[in-house]
Amino acid sequence: MALLEVNNLHTHFFTRNGIIKAVDGISFSIEKGEILGIVGESGAGKSITGFSMLGLIDQPGKIVSGEIIFNGVDLVKKSEKELQKIRGNEIAMIFQDPQTSLNPVISIGDQLMEAILYHNKKASKKDAYNASVDILKLVGLPAAEKRMKSYPHQLSGGMKQRVVIAMALLNNPKLLVADEPTTALDVTIQAQILYLMKKLSKDFDSSLILITHDIAVVSQLCDKIAVMYAGRIVEYGKKEDIIFNPKHPYTKGLIECLPKLNDDKERLYQIPGIMPSLLSLPEGCYFKDRCEFADKECDVYPDQQDIEGRRIFCHKVK
Repeated sequence: MALLEVNNLHTHFFTRNGIIKAVDGISFSIEKGEILGIVGESGAGKSITGFSMLGLIDQPGKIVSGEIIFNGVDLVKKSEKELQKIRGNEIAMIFQDPQTSLNPVISIGDQLMEAILYHNKKASKKDAYNASVDILKLVGLPAAEKRMKSYPHQLSGGMKQRVVIAMALLNNPKLLVADEPTTALDVTIQAQILYLMKKLSKDFDSSLILITHDIAVVSQLCDKIAVMYAGRIVEYGKKEDIIFNPKHPYTKGLIECLPKLNDDKERLYQIPGIMPSLLSLPEGCYFKDRCEFADKECDVYPDQQDIEGRRIFCHKVK
């Protein structure tokens, strides 16, 4: 049985201007110890997918239908009180900006200890302190004891992100959800953080869902990839299949956008046009206005095709 199984999930936002179908019927699964990458452009619904899994959808948003089966239990049916016991304990999230994830007026040590004491009523403050120091050392933060007394503004961006990762790992969660965890960092620090997350995921035997717009990142880290476009998954399967033999035109476009080391004369490819507004999605395939292969057949949204062990939504893939 999969650790997490998402079935036909719909998360919509009910606004004055209409219904925004941020997540519009997606399905995927992740096994224990596996790393799944969810990749796509900004506004594709990747982050809302992550927030949905933790029950972090605020008004006017709502999970309209679907299942989020975690360890055999449907999280959609759980109350807020029940979800609070799961968040940070069994499922932990690493947010995009570490600056906004940490309380600016509480020391790093107190924030870490609070996360332990909230979920483990039997732990003493000394136990929580020692565990916090150990986890800071584990994520490679120098002078861990000293950093326990530091405040977020006294740390660099890379240090803050390591603290956020440490906080996510404190209670040894079964599943980590990382939402664009390296966006605010420079390139060399990005590589360190991504390597650290992969290593710690294996060391803790935790599954990891990595949400990113960068397909180069998922090609290095992930076991499986889900490509999202306009609230839907358009291609889903093993990393090797999708990176080396992409089927959907959008996936091909994302990979073509990557710079090639052996060709310094060719201009970088870009997918023409922009993603449609989620308030006014076109009839049929959402990608058709940007797709060179589109024709009248694409005026109807394609059914799921199972080809070579992956799921693809495209009329032109046979």
